[in-house]
Amino acid sequence: MCIGIPMQIVEQREFTALCRGRSGEQELNTIIIGPQPEGTWVLGFLGSAREVISADEAKKIQDALDAVDAVMRGEEIDVDAYFPDLAREGRKPGSL
Repeated sequence: MCIGIPMQIVEQREFTALCRGRSGEQELNTIIIGPQPEGTWVLGFLGSAREVISADEAKKIQDALDAVDAVMRGEEIDVDAYFPDLAREGRKPGSL
C-alpha cells in the first residue's frame, strides 16, 4: 500500500523540488503541480508531488500517520487526540 506523505518544499528546481518530510529530505518531481515557492506543502507520492496542500491539511495527515505508526507499534491510542477534526466535541451539528 502506498500513502501520500506531506512534504514541504525546501528548494524549487527546474522540474523537481527538494522537499522535507517525516522521513527526511527527498527530491520530488513537480511537473504535475508546476513550480512552487519554498515553504509550500505538497503531497508526495511515489517520487512526485501530486497535490499542493495547506499547512492545516499537512498537519491532519501527519497526525493520521502518527496514529498509524502508534497502532503498528501496538500502542493504544486516543483517537480524539490524533483526529481532533473528527472528535465528537469538534463536529458541527448534523455532521458525521
